[in-house]
Amino acid sequence: MLNVALPKGRLGEKVYAMFEAAGFECPSIKENNRKLIFENEEKQVRYFWVKPSDVAIYVERGAADIGVAGKDILLEYNPDIYELLDLNLGKCRMAVAAPDDFYDDGNRRLKVATKFTNIAADYYASIGREIDIIKLNGSIEIAPILKLSDVIVDIVETGTTLKENNLSVKNTIVPISARLIANKSSFKFKGTQIEKIVQSIREQVKAND
Repeated sequence: MLNVALPKGRLGEKVYAMFEAAGFECPSIKENNRKLIFENEEKQVRYFWVKPSDVAIYVERGAADIGVAGKDILLEYNPDIYELLDLNLGKCRMAVAAPDDFYDDGNRRLKVATKFTNIAADYYASIGREIDIIKLNGSIEIAPILKLSDVIVDIVETGTTLKENNLSVKNTIVPISARLIANKSSFKFKGTQIEKIVQSIREQVKAND
């Protein structure tokens, strides 16, 4: 049985459709219920819904053989997994944003508010800028407005929230999208099954380009 961790929400539904098109359907997943685990014994596949930020943990620890996680999660937590494929879904970017009139003169330590502390630290280390990281878990956009921070590092999709709060993107750190990942041991022992899925999904990604 191949265990597949799917991120809850719209992204997970799109990903499941790709697995279904690859010949690994599980009709019960489409039923209107609150179940979290779904099996198709004939296809030897078991799906389960988990919080998007937890997918990599399930895969790394072997509770799931494969799963789909955002590149932001993989960069932030650096799990010990194989990254197999860019699905070209959930596309956005990790960016530095600040008030429209902000200018970094480089004379003092920059205050950076973010949930992505490792990504922020790596980025600013790469450009040799000293920073003071302020870890927040939500509503990052208000930090510079209330002078808690100078800038924020966060995921930007459309930029609408930034605009509404008089913030704008100053630098793009890295593009983000959903990635198909695998547990290293599972890839060794269930490689044939996993490769079949990867091949089909790769063709779907190309066709949708």
